[in-house]
Amino acid sequence: MNVVDVLIHINEALDNNQRVQLEQTMRDMDGVIAPRFNPDHPHLMLVAFNPQHIHSSALLQEVNSVGYHAQLIGV
Repeated sequence: MNVVDVLIHINEALDNNQRVQLEQTMRDMDGVIAPRFNPDHPHLMLVAFNPQHIHSSALLQEVNSVGYHAQLIGV
């Protein structure tokens, strides 16, 4: 299995419950392995995923679909 990481910057200031919920939403996507927020930088979510099953643009689209504004970093 091929695993890569992508960093997603969330514009909104999410509280802990919102971050946990967004991580779960991402985790439920086929091909996503480990979404997690950086505790020192709560606007940044690192998502480990299998690019053979899902594209990074679909990850960004999912974040946007739940009502947040975000950008992929370093892609």
